[in-house]
Order: sequence, then C-alpha cells, then structure tokens
Amino acid sequence: MILYVNGDSHSAAAEAIHTHCFANDDQLYHHLGRSAHPDHLAVSYGKKIADQIGYDLVCDAESASSNDRILRTTETYLKDNRPDFIIIGWATWERQEFLFGDQYYQFCAGAEIDLRWPREVQEHYREWVLTADSIGKTKFWHDRIWAFHEQLHDIPHLFFNTYLAFNHDFIVQRDWSKSYLNPYSHDDTYYYWLKNQGYQTVNQNSFHFGVDAHQAWANHLTNMLKDSIMFT
Repeated sequence: MILYVNGDSHSAAAEAIHTHCFANDDQLYHHLGRSAHPDHLAVSYGKKIADQIGYDLVCDAESASSNDRILRTTETYLKDNRPDFIIIGWATWERQEFLFGDQYYQFCAGAEIDLRWPREVQEHYREWVLTADSIGKTKFWHDRIWAFHEQLHDIPHLFFNTYLAFNHDFIVQRDWSKSYLNPYSHDDTYYYWLKNQGYQTVNQNSFHFGVDAHQAWANHLTNMLKDSIMFT
C-alpha cells in the first residue's frame, strides 16, 4: 500500500532536524539534488502518517516548490503509478514554475534573486515580479486544484494549504467533502494550525517546524484519514 505525498518545504520537513532544506545542501547527499534531505524525510509528517496506517511512503515534496511543480510531478507519477492515498500540501499562490531549456526554475515573489541562475532566467524573474497578479493566481489555483480533485475521483486524497487559505470574497467556495482540509479557513492551514496549537518554528527567522510539530500534524491528518471510508 502506497501513500504518495507532495508539496513544498513543509512536506519535505525542511530544517526539522538541521539547517538543510535541500538534500544537496549536505555534501553527503549532493547526488540527490533538490529533493528532501533523508534525515528530514524520516521525521516528516508524511512518514509518520505512513507508519501509523501501515503504508509505504513515496514523497515528491521539494522545498521552494510552486504549485506548478507540485502538480506536474504528481501527474508524472500518476502516469505509471496508482497510489492508495494521496496527500498534497499546496504552496502559496504567488510562486510559479518556468522551463528554460531542459531545466525548471521555481520563482517566488518574496525571495531574493538567485545569482547562480543564467542571466536569461534572472531577467525573466525581474520582469515576472513586476507583473505578478496575486488575485488572478489565487483564482487560477482554486479552479485548477478543483479540476485536479475531480480528476482524482477514484483515488482517495486529502489536500491542505500550507500557509494561505482561499479566504477572499472573489472566491466562489466549492464543496470538497472530506478531500480538502477547509481551504477557506486561515486557521486550518498547516502553518497557522500548528501556531495555534502552540508549536514554534525552528528559529525566529524560519517558517519551518521541528519534529514535534510534524508528529502533531501527522496525528491531525491521520484522524481525518481514519474517518474516511477507506479506513473504517
């Protein structure tokens, strides 16, 4: 039985044990590139859920991911695989993925430009930041995630928002049943739910949580999974 998890740094458990966000931040795991650090993956909420329900974990989460990357890699996985359950922690709406040549780049409006990028990519990033449309992106991802939810009608799944909720007047709310952890509630996002439970980030300059918070979030989601038909 396979539990498939995808998302951004929160689902990759970035900084949960040490300061690494990507595997290649550690010279021992440079060959793993931007994937989740193995030490962090072992304590991530996804691994804890998989252990609690007796599933094997497949995790495609990557720090700094846009929803474009999350959706692309999930759909790629589903071409040749059928997991028994899918959990996705959706990233913030302002991020976007671009393909230059044969390499994908993740853009985030609040991040500093990566000087290691090719000049063409840096210039495109500067233009993108000036024209970013947060309202348009919020609407787009609300509708796009709904379409993906319908696409997965025969695969049990649970979505949640990591930081931002769809709590805007211009969003027409939909009935997600038990497939989305209240996407319209600020307090039901991963970050703010943990904050409201009293958990602190690993340091005052980070948005990432430690092992204890991942366990709490795993327990929170596992209770929802066990409430579904699949686990009754």
